[in-house]
Amino acid sequence: MDNKPWYQSKTVLFNIAVAALVALESVTGLLQPFLPVNFYAAVSVLLPVVNAVLRVISSQALTLK
Repeated sequence: MDNKPWYQSKTVLFNIAVAALVALESVTGLLQPFLPVNFYAAVSVLLPVVNAVLRVISSQALTLK
């Protein structure tokens, strides 16, 4: 089985996008007016589930090249 570059991984790209949004929110606070009160609780449950699903559907190893 061939390895694929890390930047083609849906799991890695999803986690980078979430980290970028979290960093943006923590620095600017721009998203807070648009988010429901219990949003962070929902995200803390949803993120591990999405990561697990993406990991299950993964079929190739990653390489840093």
